[in-house]
Amino acid sequence: MGSPRHLWTGEWRAESDKARDDGASSLRRTPPPRHVEDPGAPSPEPQQPRRRGTIALAVLVALVAVAGGALAATMLFGGDDSNSPDPLPAVASRPIRPREGQTRAGAIYAAASPAVVSVRTTTGQGTGFLVEDDGMIVTNAHVVGESSHVVVKFGTDGASIDGDVLGSDPSTDLAVVSIERSRIPNGVKALRFADSSNVAVGDMAVAIGNPFGLDRTATEGIVSGLGRSITSPNGFEIDEVIQTDAPINPGNSGGPLLDSGGRVIGVNSQIATSGMGAQGNIGIGFAVPSNTARQIVPRLEKGEAIPRPYLGVTTSPASLTNPDGAVVQDVVPGGPADRAGLRRGDVVKRIDGRSVQEPGDVAAGISDRAPGDEVAIDIERGGREMTVRATLGTRPARTP
Repeated sequence: MGSPRHLWTGEWRAESDKARDDGASSLRRTPPPRHVEDPGAPSPEPQQPRRRGTIALAVLVALVAVAGGALAATMLFGGDDSNSPDPLPAVASRPIRPREGQTRAGAIYAAASPAVVSVRTTTGQGTGFLVEDDGMIVTNAHVVGESSHVVVKFGTDGASIDGDVLGSDPSTDLAVVSIERSRIPNGVKALRFADSSNVAVGDMAVAIGNPFGLDRTATEGIVSGLGRSITSPNGFEIDEVIQTDAPINPGNSGGPLLDSGGRVIGVNSQIATSGMGAQGNIGIGFAVPSNTARQIVPRLEKGEAIPRPYLGVTTSPASLTNPDGAVVQDVVPGGPADRAGLRRGDVVKRIDGRSVQEPGDVAAGISDRAPGDEVAIDIERGGREMTVRATLGTRPARTP
């Protein structure tokens, strides 16, 4: 069995220094209880339809288990307004050609590692990477925590650089740090994002980070899964997550997951660990996809809050006798679904005419809506179909 873990320990952070002294296995902490609603992290390009689902490991036995399958998520994301900044561009990625005697992973490391930094707060240390030549750095929200200022270093011998946290989005576990352009070492070039909708299982993946404070450590593997879901720092879910077997450990949080062309396909965030005593890396890591970062980062850079629509229900797959739809398992008291009259046991069939065949389709049904929008929800209750109308709220800071 395993369960997802953020790549920090203690109170989400403070693991890198302590882990060096005590060892990773004794330090890991279970993240906040998994809430089974789904934020459906936004992606700027349409992707091929993919059956959504939470991490389909035995991990769910320790977290949330339901007869017939794990609770799948429903309702929590979207609502980008038309005044939002454009997403960061995706750059076409071609495999790096290694020099004679050099491995491809070595060539990727040589090209990308200068832009990878350590990010230190008063409580711990993680990883980040330069994404714009003006000094913008991407890392994880759980790396910066509540800090407004951090210390950034390019390599162990680099100077300590003051960094300002411009924005943090726990719902996608992304944060943006800014340093002065003049403090970037000569010759360091920002990393570029790839289009994560083009990533395929089996593709090469290289992670660079600072596990246990070991500067710019590289590990190699493949993309071992797509469309995963992980729990965000505020208890909601991040979807369309990339799974990799490239070993990542505490301290890798916020570092880049790179393709064969040295382009960023994801931001390393969590690992799964065994529930049978072993707490180290077991070859299952998770990265927030680059297309999510490409859309969220420009908004964080501008200091924008990112409101997301919220319905306030938890759903599970429908039964074998009624395979289509999503069964309402719980309704948040006083939430939009509760005010609309949804009840436990209702089967959601359509949202604004859009078919719901599984719980992930409920989140997809409001993904392009904003708080305050009204949606029509077709349900089946006691063998009878009916329609209720719900006015979407704004997702709370944490799961109810």
